[in-house]
Amino acid sequence: MKLLVTGGAGYIGSVVAAQLVEAGHEVVVLDDLSTGHADAVPGGARFVQGSITESFDVLDGAGFDGVLHFAAKSLVGESVRHPDVYWAGNLGGTLALLEAMRVTGVRRIVFSSTAATYGEPENIPIRETDPTRPTNPYGASKLAVDTALAAHTAMHGLGATSLRYFNVAGAYTAADGRVYRERHTTETHLIPNVLAVALGTRDSLSLFGDDYPTPDGTCVRDYIHVADLARAHLLALEACAPGRHAVYNLGNGTGFSNLEVVSACREVTGHPIPAAVAPRREGDPATLVASSELIQSELGWKPDNPSLHTMVADAWAALH
Repeated sequence: MKLLVTGGAGYIGSVVAAQLVEAGHEVVVLDDLSTGHADAVPGGARFVQGSITESFDVLDGAGFDGVLHFAAKSLVGESVRHPDVYWAGNLGGTLALLEAMRVTGVRRIVFSSTAATYGEPENIPIRETDPTRPTNPYGASKLAVDTALAAHTAMHGLGATSLRYFNVAGAYTAADGRVYRERHTTETHLIPNVLAVALGTRDSLSLFGDDYPTPDGTCVRDYIHVADLARAHLLALEACAPGRHAVYNLGNGTGFSNLEVVSACREVTGHPIPAAVAPRREGDPATLVASSELIQSELGWKPDNPSLHTMVADAWAALH
């Protein structure tokens, strides 16, 4: 198939693009490089630098079979400070992409959604049928895209899948030996920030809250290996059916506490990684764990790398 990967120069998008190339697909990456890196585009893929608002120019007359859509703003704090940027980019940009797909006859799309659509959950593990009540403009803008996809499948016969994933970690080594890893300019994820202390590029680590109703008092989160996550996108693409909008959670189904993450990083790196406890952050739920039973039963997906140690070790190795 000929496939467009928007945001394919970013962490997750580049791993998916690499796996698509390895699977024999013809891949075009569209990325404005606002947060991505040109050297993350895999060999064998064609790179077009530009915004998703310009996707018509890429799709027109080019015979694409589908789109894997990762291009988005994704910082929760920034979304609170600049909600207009998130609504314009995440929702407005996606609407432009969907219109370009409609006009050019591209019939399937897999969308990078997020667990932030659920907000503070009522139930653990979180299922796709649970209420969606995002607590910030980032989650709200992603949920709005999910709603738009459902409407486009009903109106235009599009086949669409939204993958709502939790904390993504690890690194991916492609068949050609190339390594794809996290390297955000503004890093908000726990594992890379912990490893940065061990590497010496970050002075200290703060753990926000140690009085949550969890076994060790720190927040519990679901982590998924980026290679497993990418593989789910390929399965979702194959399963896209005209007129259907499918929504799947992606996670391990097992949570790891912040202290467990730090402990795993200490074990992998051999570094003491001192961590200081800071006050809770407003709006941080005690536990976020996904149920991935639906995608396991319908698409046959399950994580091959559920070990926290493996995720940390792969991320650490990619830094050297």
